[in-house]
Amino acid sequence: MPPLIVRHLGRRDYAEVFEEQRAFTDGRGPDTADELWFLEHDPVFTQGQAGKAEHLLMPGAIPVVQSDRGGQVTYHGPGQIVVYLLMDLRRLGYSIRSLVTRIEQSLVDTLAGYGIAAAADPQAPGVYVDGAKIASLGLRVRQGCSYHGLSLNVDMDLEPFSRINPCGYQGLRMAQLRELGGPADLSVVAAELEKHLRLRLSPHSGV
Repeated sequence: MPPLIVRHLGRRDYAEVFEEQRAFTDGRGPDTADELWFLEHDPVFTQGQAGKAEHLLMPGAIPVVQSDRGGQVTYHGPGQIVVYLLMDLRRLGYSIRSLVTRIEQSLVDTLAGYGIAAAADPQAPGVYVDGAKIASLGLRVRQGCSYHGLSLNVDMDLEPFSRINPCGYQGLRMAQLRELGGPADLSVVAAELEKHLRLRLSPHSGV
């Protein structure tokens, strides 16, 4: 099995990277290495395949992009780590549920390293701290391969979340790492998250 490749792409436009993920997935072969793409996005609302217009309340000047990931509407912006997981699930022998669990546990492990007790919710994918959502998940699987992934709020302007019903939940509180006593440096947090993702995504992980 080829080794996992990790790319740090900086700050990128959502629509461009969306198309790059689709192209990468369409061009995969049986020996194509899996990749993780770490990045930030310019401010954008993204509407998942199950998205309903009524959950987009007041977008204002922030663009809205229709995505083919699962889930409802969410917000991406500077100060948030986004990781796209381009994985061959058939080769790894993972179900979608297994991949979601591995991602959620990686986030929980990362936050635990900063003394923050977080947990996943089996009824609402993502990671929560005292009922407030700090990380979101949205995936698409095509021909046995995943793309899209996770977002972790680190040190960002949370106001745009008030313009939507995040993930389709009215009044859902949002949290971020800096306000919970964690670091505000995205590169520091990304390095920790990468470490835990590598461990949890390994076929030898106990998840």
